[in-house]
Amino acid sequence: MDRLTQAAMHRNGGEESPDGRDEQSRRRMDDSPARTGRHPEMHPQLAHAIETSVVPQLVREHRQAPVPAQRRIGTADVTAFTEISLHGDVGKAAAFVEALRQGGVTLEAVYLELLEPAARRLGVLWEADLCDFTEVTVGLGRMQQVLRDVSDDFRNETECVANGKRLLLVPAPGEQHSFGLFIVADFFARAGWDVWGGPGSPDGDVFTLVREEWFDVVGLSVGCDTRLEVLAADIGAMRAESRNQAIGIMVGGPLFVAHPECVARVGADAMAANGLEAPGAALALLARLAVQN
Repeated sequence: MDRLTQAAMHRNGGEESPDGRDEQSRRRMDDSPARTGRHPEMHPQLAHAIETSVVPQLVREHRQAPVPAQRRIGTADVTAFTEISLHGDVGKAAAFVEALRQGGVTLEAVYLELLEPAARRLGVLWEADLCDFTEVTVGLGRMQQVLRDVSDDFRNETECVANGKRLLLVPAPGEQHSFGLFIVADFFARAGWDVWGGPGSPDGDVFTLVREEWFDVVGLSVGCDTRLEVLAADIGAMRAESRNQAIGIMVGGPLFVAHPECVARVGADAMAANGLEAPGAALALLARLAVQN
């Protein structure tokens, strides 16, 4: 060993490594960027601070970043769609809905925030003598066509698993319009129910169906309060005729939303304010009936 090597080893306070490098040189290599992952000019304490404080804070801020708000349907949209349904054509009504969907509006919002309120607005216009019966009928017909066009997409938006429950949906006796049943039927079908009936079901068929077929629940759409006594009598007859003696009877419509006390008055078991709430309300009703029976 020459004197230069001995002097260097003496200054470093170490011995020569087996591969001929002194201890200080080996430590420099072990602390190199390739081995530590640190920037060559970054102080170890700074690197530690970034790893333990800065990076976690950035991750938290990223996770907490607000999600961009979706396009919402407003009163102006409902008014415009109602006017198109009354005085336009099906193509324009369908294009209006498609434009909303392209803008980020979900089909569920189309059902709950556009179609249902537009149908109610038609009823208000009729009651105020701002349009006649024929205009309302034509307008609802256009809305129903739009609903049919999007129905499959709506039902297939979520994975539908059959729940083994069967529902009969019918308009209350004497009801002229039952657009709401189309909407409610789609929500039940999407929730896995086997849905029978629908708008336009003749009054006489209801009693035949409940007598010959098993239904867990019958849903009745009610629009006015002038035939509540008749409805109460019909509900009593359905219970008496029903193959399922523990059948549940649900009612829906603006009347029961405004006056929930009318549910008991007509002899029904429950109500739902809209299509979204209806499947859950029906399952809750069946759970309650199971305990009672």
